[in-house]
Amino acid sequence: MTRRMISLLLAALMIFSLAACGSSQTQATGTPAEEDAEAPAQESGDSGETLQFRVGMECAYAPSNWQEDTASDTNYPIENVPGAYAEGYDVQIAKHIAESLGRELVIVKLAWTGLIEALNQGQIDAIIAGMADTEDRRQSINFSDPYHVTVYGLMTLPDSPYAGGTTINDFSGASILGQKDTMLDTVIDQMEGVNHLPPVDSVPNMISRLDQGTCDAIVINLENSTSYLELNPDYNIIEFAEGDGFELGFNGSCVGLRKSDDQLLADVNAALATYTQEDFDELWNWAVENQPN
Repeated sequence: MTRRMISLLLAALMIFSLAACGSSQTQATGTPAEEDAEAPAQESGDSGETLQFRVGMECAYAPSNWQEDTASDTNYPIENVPGAYAEGYDVQIAKHIAESLGRELVIVKLAWTGLIEALNQGQIDAIIAGMADTEDRRQSINFSDPYHVTVYGLMTLPDSPYAGGTTINDFSGASILGQKDTMLDTVIDQMEGVNHLPPVDSVPNMISRLDQGTCDAIVINLENSTSYLELNPDYNIIEFAEGDGFELGFNGSCVGLRKSDDQLLADVNAALATYTQEDFDELWNWAVENQPN
């Protein structure tokens, strides 16, 4: 073999060796990159993010729920109202349930009349808004066990000719006002001979109409009467003896859930069951004391 042939052979061997090294380096650096790319996909698939518990309420029904413009240790941001915070009894109940579920609480402010529709359309997961489990509503959604029991009465101005009524049948001729799409309106049909006025959209609006003298009495939740008297000590609260008042036909304030969410219903009831009546009463009294004037 000549020197020229040997030189050519050695050169070919060197080129082949370099090519092989280059291929080895490309593969070695490429594999970890692919593994790194796969790792986030696995994390995303494992869904490490905390599930949300989206709760709808009015944020305008103190002491059950109201709106504030300053953050505190107890209130909670309202998702669809920037810079606003939800507070009240319902908020504390929602926080407790969300903690028990291991979910992130999200508060959504909605008009009362849109709550059930928003729930069934999937915009929220639950209604926690002082909503009673009426027979009519049970046709559309499910309800949890009650987290607050209510009693209905009337409120009049102090000089009202109806201020001394002792049964719901002592108001013949009176103009009675309630809140739209609530039992505060529908129970008026149990009163004999009254003028059942077209309902308004909120309790504050009801109180305003009473102040203006456009109605003789409004239907109220008696447990809220303390706050109403703080606003105007001259209001006259009428509480009826058992058998003389309204027949409500429901358990009380309950969490509203979609018909299909059986497991969530069971989990919500389990969360509520961890509170004693004393716990509920303590939260309610706290909300009454801290509600806005």
